[in-house]
Order: sequence, then structure tokens, then C-alpha cells
Amino acid sequence: MKLFDSHCHLTAAAFAGERAEALHRAAEAGVGELVTIASDPADAAEAVRLARAHPGVHASAGLHPHAAEALGDAALADLRRLLAEPEVVAVGETGLDFHYDHAPRGVQCESFEAHLELARETDLPVVVHSREAEEETAARIRAAPGVRGVLHCFTGSARLLEAGLEAGWYVSFSGIVTFRGFDGADLVRRVPDDRLLIETDSPYLAPVPRRGRRNEPALLVHTCAAVAALRGASTEDLAELTRRNARAFYGLS
Repeated sequence: MKLFDSHCHLTAAAFAGERAEALHRAAEAGVGELVTIASDPADAAEAVRLARAHPGVHASAGLHPHAAEALGDAALADLRRLLAEPEVVAVGETGLDFHYDHAPRGVQCESFEAHLELARETDLPVVVHSREAEEETAARIRAAPGVRGVLHCFTGSARLLEAGLEAGWYVSFSGIVTFRGFDGADLVRRVPDDRLLIETDSPYLAPVPRRGRRNEPALLVHTCAAVAALRGASTEDLAELTRRNARAFYGLS
């Protein structure tokens, strides 16, 4: 079984001193490829270094909505430079987070729109975080025709799902699908086969039976099994489907 972790954070402090070991455990579990997602330019630079050192690791470059206040000419120049690196396969993580509001909402919106424009300029897909900002996220998806994107770690509503699917975007599910209180089974089933991705979002959101502990790419097998069960598919078929989709989305085919 071959798996692709479409969204993780191997540059996070939780993996300090243990990145090579985490990648080894991932490979043993069948996770042969992954994208380590950046939260700011410094994080992206580290992700690029990691990708250069380890086959099967790819990187993104962007500003997380929590860091949106860092957007400016210098940050945009750094991002454009990083997005030109061959190891970088996506713009982001960007989007809107109106739950924590670590950055003012207007600033988050400006940053999100700038990232969508970067995706258009570079012809790279964009990785989008949306929390308690569904209408605003959907509006910006609709205002960016031709931009390819993914709604990562999806826990949103049917309306946001449909906005993404209508734009031709992908939808990615994390270990949340294994949680006892997960109520989005119908939405997992509504994503077309060719638009489905799975991820760990590690070191966060460890799936059952490891919930509450540090997550890592090797644990993608649990999310894969849960999504497969919800869709009435075999784990092996779901693994191959989502691996193929991830390679297509990130332009690796």
C-alpha cells in the first residue's frame, strides 16, 4: 500500500531532532511521499532544505492566516523567490481563521487574496485553511477562477464544500474523521473520487487510536482506513486513489 500525506508540518518544533526518524517510520507505514506545509518564509526555507535532503518530500511556501500581519513587500519578495524553487509545489498555507483571530480579519483577507494571486502568477496550486470564515472563504474561491486549490483539513459545511467543488478544487480530510464526534460522514462521501485527498496535518490532530499524542505522517494509515470505510472502499483502493490525486494536484504526475 502506497500513501501520500498531502499536508503535514515536519518543520514544526515537535519534530526537532527527529525528522529523519519520522520519515523512516512513514516509509515503513507506506507513506512514500508527503508535502511539508510552510507557515511563513523562514519555515518555507527550512521545508525546502528538508525536501532537498529527503526524496519524496516536497514543500510549500506561504503565510498562515495567523501570520498574515507579516505580509508586505519583503515577505512577498521572499515568497516569490521560494515559490521558484523546484522543491516547492504549492502556495500556502493561506486562508482565513476567524476562530483565533491572531491577525485582524481584514489583514487575513488581504493576505489570502495576495496568495491567490501568487498561485495565479506561478501556476501553482494553493493550500487553504478555513475556520469559522466559510462565507468569506467561499467568496474568494469564486472570485479566483482558474486558480487550483485544496480545502485542507476539511470540517466545514456543505455550502463551502460545494463552493470548492464547483471551482474544481480538491478537498482533504485529516484524522478528525476518526474522532467519535465527527459528523461529516455525508460530506466525505460527497467528494468525487478525483477530488479527494487525505492528510495528517501533523504534528496536530492525531487519529484514533493515537488521539491526544503527537501526530506524524506514519499515522496516515488510520485516516485512510476511516475514509475508506465511510466511502465503502477498501483501504488499499483509497490509498492508491488519494496518492494519485495528490500527485496530480501538486503537479508531480
